[in-house]
Formats: sequence, structure tokens, C-alpha cells
Amino acid sequence: RVVGEIEALSALGTYAYERPADPFPELVEDGAVFDAEALRHPLIEGASAIGNDVRLGRSDPHVIIVSGSNMSGKSTLLRSVGVSVVMALAGAPVRAARLRLSPLVLGATLHIEDSLQAGHSRFYAEILRIRTIVDAGRGPAPLLFLLDEILHGTNSFDRRIGAEGIVRALVELGAIGLVTTHDLALTELSSMLGAVAVNAHFEDRLVDGQMVFDYRMRPGVVEHSNALALMRAIALNV
Repeated sequence: RVVGEIEALSALGTYAYERPADPFPELVEDGAVFDAEALRHPLIEGASAIGNDVRLGRSDPHVIIVSGSNMSGKSTLLRSVGVSVVMALAGAPVRAARLRLSPLVLGATLHIEDSLQAGHSRFYAEILRIRTIVDAGRGPAPLLFLLDEILHGTNSFDRRIGAEGIVRALVELGAIGLVTTHDLALTELSSMLGAVAVNAHFEDRLVDGQMVFDYRMRPGVVEHSNALALMRAIALNV
């Protein structure tokens, strides 16, 4: 145990030494708060590391519903938020211009897979994970949830009703978080949940037959999809 702790502290110290521009976070104690300016993923370097502001809790929205096309940056944003929480609460600096957060329990549905051994479909594995996230929301520490492509393994009718019930339950437990989706019907969650939820999106454009992304999160609902353009770009006749 002691050797493991020394190894962990050495890794954090090395990261701080190699990234002197990365600030240490400010910790606050009152309620669920995540307030990041120019947040980036620590494994993305150079001009590809685009910073986005993410503000959750207190007077800011408690839920951000993020829509957008394929490869536009939705899942990377969730990973950036999640890894920054882990690093901050471990005592490390973070890849952001500034980060202010409270002690948080983290719950995520990133990288959910089916299991032949357990006999679980991807959808069943996801709802099992969501159940553990809801249970964590009932604990003493505030929860930050990251729900990636929520319930995309079921039909659109069940997905809309299920997603509303899950997110509403988490909000009522005092949790904050982000939900990504390709299903634009789920962007109606912001009006169903009231002032605690807002929509944001990532977008793309087609330049000389190539998809171009700027990886910047914008307010509102995405207005187009790139799925058909991507299929045509690899010579699928659709």
C-alpha cells in the first residue's frame, strides 16, 4: 500500500513538473459544483486541444444535454470532465485555464460493452451501470454524472421516456452532469426539466468533401447530422 501511494504521488508530481502551466483546482465545500474554464483533455496536445467552458451547479445549470454529429467531440468532452475530476481530487493540476469544484462522486456510462459471458446486451449493461450511478447519487457526497449516448440501444420512444425519468431522478437527488445524444428528441429534456437543464452542441462543416470539426461547444441544439455524409465519404451508396 505504501509503495503504491509513493508511486501515485510520484506520478502526480511528474505531471505537475511537466505541465507547469496547468493550474491546481480550487476546492469548495458547499453543494455540487463543477466550474471549468477552457477545459481540455490531458492526452491531447497542441492545436488539437480545444478548450471549452463547462459550468454546472448552484446558479448555473445542473444538466447540460449535448447534441452533435459523429466525431464532433461529445464523448471527448465527457472524458475531459471525468478525468479532470479524478485528477483534481487526487491533488493534481488540471488541463484547464481554471477549475473550481466541490468534492464529487463520479458516475459514467462511457465505454459500456455487452458480455457474452454474463449474457448481457449492451443496453442491459448500460442500465445496470445507470442503476449504480443512481444509487451513488443517494450517498452523502454530491454526484457528477456523465451519460454518453444515453439508452441508444433501445427504440426512440422508450429512450425518450427512460432518459427523462433517469435524468429527472438524478437532478432530484441533487446531482449535476452531462448527457450526450444523437437523438434530437432528447434535446426536449431541457424544457421538460425546466431551468436546471440547457442544451449545447458540437457541429461540423463539409470542406472540399472532407468533414471539418472545430470541437467547440456552442449553446442550443445541433441543426444537422453528418452520418450520411460520412457514409458517402467511404463510398457507401446511400
